[in-house]
Amino acid sequence: MTITLEKSQERFLEKFKTSREFTERCRGKIPGGYSRVSFNYGPHAIFVDRGEGQYIYTIDGHRLLDLNNNFTVNVIGHNHPKITGALTEAIQDGFSFGNPMKYEHQLAEMICDRVESVEKIKFSCSASESCISAVRIARANTGKNKIAKFEGGYHGFIDDLQISAHPAPDRFPGPADYPAPLADSAGIPSYTVENTIILPQNDPTGCEKILRENARDIACVIMELQSGAGGVIVLDKDFVHGIRAITEELGILMIIDETITLRADYNGMQAVYGLKPDLTVMGKIIGGGLPLGAVGGRAELFHVTENGQVHLSGTHQGHPLAAVAGMACLEVMDKAAHDRLNELAEQIKKELNEWSDQKSFPFIIYGAFSFLGIAFTDKPGRELKSHRDFWNFSNDDHALTFALEMANRDFFPVHRGQISLSLPMTDEDIKGFINTTKEIVTGIFED
Repeated sequence: MTITLEKSQERFLEKFKTSREFTERCRGKIPGGYSRVSFNYGPHAIFVDRGEGQYIYTIDGHRLLDLNNNFTVNVIGHNHPKITGALTEAIQDGFSFGNPMKYEHQLAEMICDRVESVEKIKFSCSASESCISAVRIARANTGKNKIAKFEGGYHGFIDDLQISAHPAPDRFPGPADYPAPLADSAGIPSYTVENTIILPQNDPTGCEKILRENARDIACVIMELQSGAGGVIVLDKDFVHGIRAITEELGILMIIDETITLRADYNGMQAVYGLKPDLTVMGKIIGGGLPLGAVGGRAELFHVTENGQVHLSGTHQGHPLAAVAGMACLEVMDKAAHDRLNELAEQIKKELNEWSDQKSFPFIIYGAFSFLGIAFTDKPGRELKSHRDFWNFSNDDHALTFALEMANRDFFPVHRGQISLSLPMTDEDIKGFINTTKEIVTGIFED
């Protein structure tokens, strides 16, 4: 059966009509119908009633295998008894004080034990806030003002970093080896854009040239080892170590944003790369589904927060319930759990890519570990080494058709072409996803 965007959208609108009606109702009080924009799923978001294990249950009465997992947060699934039990116990003692509780320190010890480069740590309410903290710490330690980030890298919606995260082929500023900064939103001051240096992914020559030319002004380079927005681009290990060597030579601090990639390995993706950055930003799984972010790193870099030079504070930073949930999540995510998720991801990549190659379809599953990208490209065998590759060579209509059709068949991926696995998923769940993917892709490409 031929699958088209129009037909998939019609079925989606009918299947999730209660969500559509609720979206319209909510727009009366909330712009867009809800406070996030990233859940726009074709014509509207899908509203959830509850979650259990690997599934979400929508207000429309459908059970979907959750391949979104709140953009990688729910690594151990929904409503896990370890987390709900820990929260139920902790909440009886109260949960909002102007004083610290023991849980923040206990979570800090867990993270420092796991991530070798993290000797001290400061918590916030989100990874976006912790990116702000990391940049401020870097500026204070170096006395320099500018930030270098990668084109396509997303580090939250903050002014300093929401630059060149989501350009498009019709508005790429600058050449591929020397990108120019571009604000991703109205309301970002021009002077902020001018303070941001943009680097090309997996281009060692281009990066070295840019960093050397601007070394006197750059306080830090912030980077994801595997990006998570608008393409799941993995940076080559040799490339990353080359950047590390340059930053050390030039007195530029390296910040690794492990908001998503901490789930790649028990010790984080930086351990897989054999890398020790100066600072690391963390989020998502460290809060066990509750709002929590952190910045950690070399102990001496945090002296500016202890002597009063740098102010980092907020009413709910290091919130005890988030810390409790985070500890419970990390306890479940032992080495065996990480291995299990990564094995499932490799199974998906291997089977679907071999099948796609045999069919000569311009379709790939790419990325690494348990957070993968899905792309409909311009030709079979296309490699995506940068976000420019993704934006230039991806078919957005096919990607949206795939996402809508997946939801129509009771799977919930990230609509922009990503999947995130969770620990409760079974071999049958994975096989079901693989088979459904084959059916949809075949329907898109074959009449």
